[in-house]
Amino acid sequence: MTLQQQIVGNAMQMAVCTLNPGQTVYCEAGKFLFKTANVSMETRLGGPGTRGSGGVGQQGGGGGGMGGLLRQAVGTAMQVGQRALAGESLAFQYFTASGGEGTVGFAGVLPGEMRALELTGSRAWFAEKDAFVAAEDTVQFGIAFAGGRQGMSGGEGFILEKFTGHGTVIIAGAGNFIDLNPADFGGRIEVDTGCIVAFEEGIQYGVQRIGGLNRQGIMNAVFGGEGLSLATLEGNGRVILQSMTIEGLANALKKAQGGDKQGPTGGLFSTHTG
Repeated sequence: MTLQQQIVGNAMQMAVCTLNPGQTVYCEAGKFLFKTANVSMETRLGGPGTRGSGGVGQQGGGGGGMGGLLRQAVGTAMQVGQRALAGESLAFQYFTASGGEGTVGFAGVLPGEMRALELTGSRAWFAEKDAFVAAEDTVQFGIAFAGGRQGMSGGEGFILEKFTGHGTVIIAGAGNFIDLNPADFGGRIEVDTGCIVAFEEGIQYGVQRIGGLNRQGIMNAVFGGEGLSLATLEGNGRVILQSMTIEGLANALKKAQGGDKQGPTGGLFSTHTG
C-alpha cells in the first residue's frame, strides 16, 4: 500500500500521514507529533520486522526456536550498536491503524523543509545523519559509514542513513531544499559538507581538501568558513541539498544570545571562552 501523506507548513513543516487499516509506519524517537485514537504506538529497539519492546519476540515466519530468537537478538544488538556508534536514537516508534483509517503526524527537529521519497526497490537512498523522520515498515533503515580512504584523504568521515526496500520514506532538513543532478553540471558538484541532505544510490560521495597548505588554502580554511574540506558528489542521480547548515544555525543562535564573542573573522580568532 502506498503511504498517503501530506507535507504541510512553511518554515517548520510537518508530515500528516493517513494509514489504512493494518498499515504501519515507524519514526525515529522524538519525531512523533500526534495521532488519532485508533492508531496504536509501540516502541522497539529493532528495525522493521522485529517485535516487542526490545526488538525480540514473536515474529511471523521467524521460526527456529531458541536459535531463531538468538539470531534475532544478535541482529537487533548489531542494529542498536550501529545506531549508537553513529549517534542516532536507539529506538523506533511504530504506529499501526486498526478499525478504520488513522492519522499520525511527524516533524523534524529544525526549521526547514521535509520531503517524501518513494523507493521502488531499484535504488537505495542515502541521507545525512538525523535526516530520517518516518517511513513505511516496508522500508529498511540502515547505517552506512563513508570513512576509510575518503576520511583519511579528506580529513573527515561521513555517517549516512541508508534506506532500501519499497515504500515511502520522509526526511527533513534545515532551511530550503534544492534538487540537483551532478550529470547536469558536468558530472560533478562540490558542496559544503553540512549542506547535503540526501542522494540516490549511484551517486559517488567523496571528500576533497580545499587547496593545499599554502596561503590561499589557509585563507579558505580560516576566513572562508568552509574548513579544510568540501564534499564531492559525482554521477547521474538525484541529490537534495539544504540552504542552512546545523553548524550555521547553532552559531547564529549563539551570536543572538550574546554568547559568541567572535570578531568579524570568526574561526580561529574567536574570543568566546564559554
